[in-house]
Amino acid sequence: MKRKSTTSPQLGPSTSQTQYVVPQLEGERAMKYSNSIEIDLPREKVAQLLADPEHIPKWLRGVVLHEPVSGIHGQLGTKSRVVMQSGKRTMECTETITRRDPADLHEIPEEIVVHFDREIVGAGMWSVVRDRLTEADPETTLWEQESEYRFSNLLMRLVARLMPSTFHKQSQQHMEDFKAFAERGKDVREEND
Repeated sequence: MKRKSTTSPQLGPSTSQTQYVVPQLEGERAMKYSNSIEIDLPREKVAQLLADPEHIPKWLRGVVLHEPVSGIHGQLGTKSRVVMQSGKRTMECTETITRRDPADLHEIPEEIVVHFDREIVGAGMWSVVRDRLTEADPETTLWEQESEYRFSNLLMRLVARLMPSTFHKQSQQHMEDFKAFAERGKDVREEND
């Protein structure tokens, strides 16, 4: 199969955004889905918790390592090595922050939508995740997430085709775990499997 690349369209006006290249295989279709959740905390607090690398292991189930290889953790353009484990299976990938808007997560004006976008590349897989945080009311945040996956690995393409809801449910679980951490301090590492 031949590889071709296309550049994604701009995601809206922003000074804190980079372009990224979407890998495509001829005849390949992307798997896309959306998730959302309301969090009973002000948007600024939610944005700060999401951006803080110290908290990632507390809510991102299965994360073994999340370390910058270039740039400053959570900042635009930063590339990080991410290692995830599920059972005996380990997956390593590279995450690049492609948008963080606004750059300063303190004293965010009410009308501003907070954006966190990242590109994740691993063996046989490419994905992009676009997070939006809006103020549902002064004490509640709506977190909306759009995910897109492409696979070059035949096994992963088959899994995505036969069980697409698995990816969707896992993303929703991560959001619910974050909500539990943010609202109640619940740490996923303290659960009994």
